[in-house]
Amino acid sequence: MPEKTEKPTQESTAEPRPRRRQARGERRIAQLLEAAASVFCTTGYTAASTNAIAREAGVSPGTLYQFFPNKEAIAIELGDRLMHEMREMYGEALAPVDPATPVAEAIDSAVDRFIAFNCRHPVFFALMHGPDIPGRIAEEHDALHATLLLRVETLLTSLLPGTPPADVTRTAHMCLGIYKAGLELILAHGGAEREAYVQELKNTLIRYLEPLAAARRS
Repeated sequence: MPEKTEKPTQESTAEPRPRRRQARGERRIAQLLEAAASVFCTTGYTAASTNAIAREAGVSPGTLYQFFPNKEAIAIELGDRLMHEMREMYGEALAPVDPATPVAEAIDSAVDRFIAFNCRHPVFFALMHGPDIPGRIAEEHDALHATLLLRVETLLTSLLPGTPPADVTRTAHMCLGIYKAGLELILAHGGAEREAYVQELKNTLIRYLEPLAAARRS
């Protein structure tokens, strides 16, 4: 007698649906965040609106509100994702190096990675360094900056062995200040001019750090 084939239960047939809905939701969120990044870069955070973000994403404001209650929530989600990626990146870019590593080589490696990240995500600079960023993002950025400073100090300790900790901290602050000023110029240009500014930034850091490293190695 042939075996009876059990009919799929309602639960088993329905199981893939939440996953499909979840995948569609993630794609829609990614679409909205990409649109928000474009709007924030163009107009700044304060002038941006949910209507402008929805229009850039090609959806209705009602669709946007299904995922985000307001502009601040969009900015926070975008900032969180970018800061997570930034933390992963600078863990590699600012790893300790052999003390014999030339300063120019260490700077080349670190600067190239940071510039690539910021050129890939120009909204990171717009959100993190704008005068009107939401409080939650400002707090997260302060924490990110403190951790970044520690990683720069670790790299500098490798390049400047024997330097007193207070001097290392001061030098790290200077390096980050130089980098931030150079980054603003780099993001304001494109093509060959951008590359020229990248090289100028590297040259500035090299000329600042090489005499310090030479003094420590002599």
